[in-house]
Amino acid sequence: MLNMAFEPVLSLIRRLQGTVSRYADFPIVQNREQMALLRELQKEMQKRDPLNIPFDQLDVVAIDLETTGFFPDKGDEIISIGAVKVSGKKVCDDQTFYSLVKHEKPLAEEIKILTGISYEQLKAAPPLPEVLHHFFHFIRDCILIAHHAGHEKNFLQRACWKSFRSPFPHRIVDISFLSRIAEPDLKHAELEEICACHAIPVVNRHHALGDALLAARVWSLYIEKVEKKGCRTLRELYERLAKSG
Repeated sequence: MLNMAFEPVLSLIRRLQGTVSRYADFPIVQNREQMALLRELQKEMQKRDPLNIPFDQLDVVAIDLETTGFFPDKGDEIISIGAVKVSGKKVCDDQTFYSLVKHEKPLAEEIKILTGISYEQLKAAPPLPEVLHHFFHFIRDCILIAHHAGHEKNFLQRACWKSFRSPFPHRIVDISFLSRIAEPDLKHAELEEICACHAIPVVNRHHALGDALLAARVWSLYIEKVEKKGCRTLRELYERLAKSG
């Protein structure tokens, strides 16, 4: 079952299964340029097999989202997106993406305190479809990585369907997959705990770009560790995880 979960990008029809009924109430917000970009990215991703690319040659994009809560199905929304490119083990600090996302409702006080984002900033921010369009231009056909990626995956799937009536086309790899091999004792650790264990300075925590940069540095550290344990590609990593249960 684990191997099946990590097969290359599924066809559009299969990716749509289970999404139509949940999101049927959303209005369609799209234009030809946005849809053309999504189709182009889907074609690009179908042409390559990143599972067999050695980690030291693999280009990925570390991402992080700040949101109004934890439950997109209950109305919580993305309020900022941050991303940074990683080439092999090199974190490309000069290749980053960051944007706030328009939000018309008042923010909960704890979210304002946690993120430092104000209602006034979000009211003036670009709308979600526009932000996603620029985000797709930045990430192109790269694999995405995130710390405890289920959060990012759920919100991006819903956001993409809400904005374009299209499934989110990218593979998102959870960095905890690497930690299960590299450091089993830290596989459930929070991002700042992992950084503290490896003297990675924690800067701009709970800022989407700040957390994306931290995730990128943890990824770079972990791929070196899993390589030393015999996992040189994502496929070899997934096979090791499947054997270990």
